[in-house]
Amino acid sequence: MSMEFTEDEIKVISPFMTNVDKNIFVLKNLPEVVKGALFARYSRSDKSLRRILLDEFISKPETGFNEIVNSQLDKGSNEIVAIKKAEEFYDRVLVGFGDDSVAELGGAHIACENVSNIASKALEDARIGISPLEKSSRYVFFNDKVNGEYRYYKDSAIMSSEFADLYAKTCNTLFDTYSELVEPMKKFMVEKHPMDSATTERAYNFTIRAKACDILRGLLPVATLTNVGLYGNGRAFEYLITKMYSHELDEIRNIAAAMQTELSKVIPSFVKRSNDRYGKESQRFLAETKSAVSSISRDVANNHIEQVESVTLVDSDDEETAETKIATAIIYAYSKYPMNQIRRSVELMSIEERRKIIEEYIKRRENRRHRPGRAFENTYYTFDILCNYGSYRDLQRHRVLTQEKQLLTTEHGFDVPKEIAEAGFYDKYSNVMQKASDAFREISRQYPIQAQYVVPFGYKIRWYFTLNLRELYHLVELRTMQQGHPDYRKICQNMFLQTKNVHPFFAQFMKFVDMNDYDLERLEAEKKIDKKIDEMTKKYGDKK
Repeated sequence: MSMEFTEDEIKVISPFMTNVDKNIFVLKNLPEVVKGALFARYSRSDKSLRRILLDEFISKPETGFNEIVNSQLDKGSNEIVAIKKAEEFYDRVLVGFGDDSVAELGGAHIACENVSNIASKALEDARIGISPLEKSSRYVFFNDKVNGEYRYYKDSAIMSSEFADLYAKTCNTLFDTYSELVEPMKKFMVEKHPMDSATTERAYNFTIRAKACDILRGLLPVATLTNVGLYGNGRAFEYLITKMYSHELDEIRNIAAAMQTELSKVIPSFVKRSNDRYGKESQRFLAETKSAVSSISRDVANNHIEQVESVTLVDSDDEETAETKIATAIIYAYSKYPMNQIRRSVELMSIEERRKIIEEYIKRRENRRHRPGRAFENTYYTFDILCNYGSYRDLQRHRVLTQEKQLLTTEHGFDVPKEIAEAGFYDKYSNVMQKASDAFREISRQYPIQAQYVVPFGYKIRWYFTLNLRELYHLVELRTMQQGHPDYRKICQNMFLQTKNVHPFFAQFMKFVDMNDYDLERLEAEKKIDKKIDEMTKKYGDKK
């Protein structure tokens, strides 16, 4: 902090966070609208949250920050006393009712900075109750250095072992290659796609930058440090911290402890059980279960790994069953009859009659935000997915479903973006990826969990999705949009095609799946942003 901020700056920002010198801190004395705007900006910047707050909110009079926040600071009550009283109140409620859901009535914003891309996925692994936003590998370059060193996590077990030099050399080589290719790749994309007269310089430059990020991020090791902002309620934080305490990696356990310390300053009643007697029992249950199942799984299907497609639809209802379930659920919500009685009636219908019900329920969709109703949650699909870690980290953030991943290894190979080959960098890219694989195999003999840190984003990981039809609509329509990363667009396009193969009637109403390929995915989205900027300028004036 002493190097990043002056003493005067520290005085300015200190009222708005629980500490000014640690990577984990909670925002305070800020209205929700400011917190939301702050975290939104966070994901598109390489600055720390504190620096964004100072430079882009506090120091800019046009934001109206002082007027908004003064009402928070001038209430006249001591915040520490107020939190203490709130803790006493909630303790009484919890004792009186014994209802964990009370902990959902209070929440907090917390920033977790300089965490690895393994830890960021652990932080985001919550189905409900927590909303994460992460520094984007698609819009921000990760080749900056601090004190002459690239920013990647150094696991204590590895760094105190015989593999320390190998680990550091491999990560540095990956970052060196990433850095060396940034400007040549931007130059190649400019030559391949020159700016036209209909595109602004701002939109064009951002699109080229984003494309270079998309192409090169496969070189980043998952040890790469990132920033994650989380907003959540107390109950969700309690369970997340408990799970993280049970993790095999020191980094994640340390983050859990730091999070509990900081959250205890603002919502102490809600997170205190994460590591008390009950919390420790839960941690032991999770850790011992994971260890036991991991042990017995080694004896199952331990032959060679079968070569399969990147997306495999493993399980779904047959077409008649799926349509019957959904038509039954549609009628149920608008009737007074028991479900079994309705289902018997639906089963006696002709295909045309059954589909007429479903069609009336879904045919009026005019855009992807017109989501199907909850009746579509009555049939499920399980997809086994094999794709690069970069795409996994994007798609993993879909949480209204069931998902589980395997350990990250280099056994499944890696993807090479077509532009790498077109620009003449195939050998350089492939050689450094192979070096990372060699290092992984060496380290994993002794440290199989920690060795994941050295694996680049471009290597493939296997995981599964089990999701209902309603969520499938949302996923494939959102993640095939033009501005999406080409790798995860292909995954979701394949999910759609396999759904269409088993349930063509349902697939015909997924009208907003984009099956096209694009060279500059972000360009049209950036043009739309230009229009919005013009509209804001006309409405509020130019605030530059």
